[in-house]
Parts: sequence; C-alpha cells; structure tokens
Amino acid sequence: MEIETARLILRPPRLADVPALFAFLGDPQAMRWTRIDATLRDCRRRIVAHERRRRHDGYAPWTVRAKADHRIIGWGGLYRDPFEPGWGPEVGYFFHPDVWGRGHASELVAVCTTLADRELRLPELRGFAHPGNIGSRRVLERAGFALVRAVPEMNRLLFLRARPRQAAG
Repeated sequence: MEIETARLILRPPRLADVPALFAFLGDPQAMRWTRIDATLRDCRRRIVAHERRRRHDGYAPWTVRAKADHRIIGWGGLYRDPFEPGWGPEVGYFFHPDVWGRGHASELVAVCTTLADRELRLPELRGFAHPGNIGSRRVLERAGFALVRAVPEMNRLLFLRARPRQAAG
C-alpha cells in the first residue's frame, strides 16, 4: 500500500531499498542523534525486524520517496520498536541530509498522526528526540506532542501525544 502526500510517496520498504537507505541510516553525521547502522547487513536487519512488526501490528516505518523524482529520501512512520520494546506506538523519522530543513519530517508525522487517530484509533503516540536535536523536537511539538520527561538510559527526551477527543469517536 502506498500513501501519497503533497511531496512524498510512502510505501513499505523492500530489500532493494537497503543501499539507498543505508546512504543515510549508515552515515555517522546524518545519524549523530540516534542509532546508526554500521553495515549494509545491519541496515537490512533493521528493515526486516520492522517489517516483522508490520505483519504483527499492521504498521511500521515506510520508505519515503520524493514525489518529484521518486528518489528515496527517508525512512520512518508509525512503529513499535523491535529494538527498544515496551514503549508502545511511536513515530520516528530519518532523512537524508540533502533534504533536511524542508518540512518532510512534519509532512510524514502529519500522515502518522492522522493514521493513528482515524484508522488505527491508537489512544496515544510517543516520539523520542535527542536533547540536542532541536529540529526533531520542534517537529514533534508542532504535531501536538508534549515533552514528558528525559530518558537518561537512552539519552532521549520522551514526547507524548494523546488522540484528540474529536478523533476518539
């Protein structure tokens, strides 16, 4: 299933996507605020682990392509993290540095919150951001997530967004 926004095409990742995803998921500078995949094999494992969760939960991160040229520019969406279990449904986003600062993360998060509220009817969503990643913190705050607390063992800030009452129906 593909989802299109004004500028993005979202679809489940394919193994053929791994080299393009590794271009940023394996880039130490691009991933300085989060987990980095050291090898193509690690990247493939990440994708496969999340796809197993998709079969179980019905949602997992998408490969994000630019609508203009169909280039893979990101990876993210709704998920239950198979590597940090127990937090519940989360929203996450990872983009190639070439497209940072252009609102793609906000566009992706808007799709996630709509899907979580209207179709999946999830009571709440979480998001994590490194304390120093101001851009990511702003994306979450603009999408209605509130800072809950620091999670020192992860070196992250935990944000929470409850489903709005009008979507609770």
